[in-house]
Amino acid sequence: MRPSTRFALIFGFAATGAIAWNWLRQAQPVAVRVQAAGLGVVEETVANTRAGTIMACRRARLAPSIGGQIATLAVREGARVKPGDLLLELWNRDLMAQVTLAEREADAGAAKARASCLHADNAERESERQVTLSKRSMASEEAVERAITGAKSARADCEAAQATARVGAAKIAVAQAELAKTRLTAPFAGVVAEVSGEVNEFVTPSPPGIPTPPAVDLIDDACFYISAPIDEVDAAKVRLGAETRVTLDAFGKRVFPGTVRRIAPYVLDQAKQARTVEVEVVITAQPEDAPLLAGYSADVEILVERREGVLRIPSTAVRPGGEVLVMDPATSTLREQAIETGVKNWEQTEVTSGLAAGDLVVLSLDRAGVVAGAAAQVEGDPRETKAEPKGKPK
Repeated sequence: MRPSTRFALIFGFAATGAIAWNWLRQAQPVAVRVQAAGLGVVEETVANTRAGTIMACRRARLAPSIGGQIATLAVREGARVKPGDLLLELWNRDLMAQVTLAEREADAGAAKARASCLHADNAERESERQVTLSKRSMASEEAVERAITGAKSARADCEAAQATARVGAAKIAVAQAELAKTRLTAPFAGVVAEVSGEVNEFVTPSPPGIPTPPAVDLIDDACFYISAPIDEVDAAKVRLGAETRVTLDAFGKRVFPGTVRRIAPYVLDQAKQARTVEVEVVITAQPEDAPLLAGYSADVEILVERREGVLRIPSTAVRPGGEVLVMDPATSTLREQAIETGVKNWEQTEVTSGLAAGDLVVLSLDRAGVVAGAAAQVEGDPRETKAEPKGKPK
C-alpha cells in the first residue's frame, strides 16, 4: 500500500472517530448543578488566619516580691476573691518584730518630743516674766538675756525632738513596707485559676530572663475579649467598631455578635508563620446558658462592607480567571461568560456586569465534560441549588 493511501485511511478513521465522539457527546448531555443569579445581600468579610483565644480583660500572675516560706495559704483554685483579700503570706515573724520595735521607738520619740516641747513652753514663759521684771527694774539685764537664750534653746530642742519623732514614724512605714512584701493580696475581684505552692514550701521571685510559675494566677471573669490574628493583607480593611460574628468551638455552630475594640499598631513577624496583625473583639451579647472561659478557642469574621439588593451568584461558580459557565435553557448548552465582580465572600459574589437576573450559572465545575459548548441537562431544581463552598478567598 502506497504511503499516500495509508495516510488517507488514517485521516478518514480519525475524522470518523471525531464525528462519532461529537455525536455521542451531543447524544448524552452532561448533568450539571446550576443556580439562577438573583438579587440579595453580599458581604465582604475578613477572618482570622489562626484560631483566636478568649482572653480575660484582667489577668494577673502574682508572686511575692521576695522569696520565703509559705506560712498561710488563704485561697484554693476556683476560689472567688475581692480586692485586697489575702491570697498567701510568707513566714514573717522577724519583720513583724521589726515593725513592733519601730513602733516602740516611735512612741519613745514622741514622748521625748512632748517633754521637750513642755520644757520649751515653760522656758518661754520664764523669759516673758524676766522681761516684765526688767521693765520694773526688778531683774538684771543678764538674767533677762539668760532667760531669753534658754527659751530659744528649749524651743530648738523641742523641734529636734519632733523631727526625731517623725523619723521614728517613717521607720514604722519602712518596716511595714518590708512586711507587706510577704503578703500577697488580690489587686482586683476575680477567680483563682491556679495556685503553685503549699504551706511550708518555698517560693522565689523570678530572676531576670528566667520565668517561674506564679504563686497565684488570678482572672477577672467578669470581662472577656477575643484576641485573633488577621493576615497583614486584610488588616488595612479592618476598622474600629466594625461588626463581627464570633464562633466558639465550645458552643458548636452558635454565632455571637461582636465589635472590634482594638487593632494592633504593628505587625507580628513570627518564625514559620505568616505576618499578622492582632485584632481584639468584644462579644456584645454573651451567652447566658454557659459562661465564657479564658482560653477558649474562637474564630472571628469581621464585616468590611455590606451591599443589599445586588445581583449575586455563588462564589463557587466563578472560575479563577473571573469567568462563569452559563447554561442556555433554549439550546441546553454551556457557554463561557466573562463577568465583572464587586463585593465577595466565600459564599456569595456580587456581579456588576456580564450577567442578568435569572441566568443559570454552573456550580459543578469540577465534573468531567463540563466545558463551554457541551450539551447539558439540569440536575435538580435550580432555584433550590446552593453553593458548594471551597474555602475563603483572599
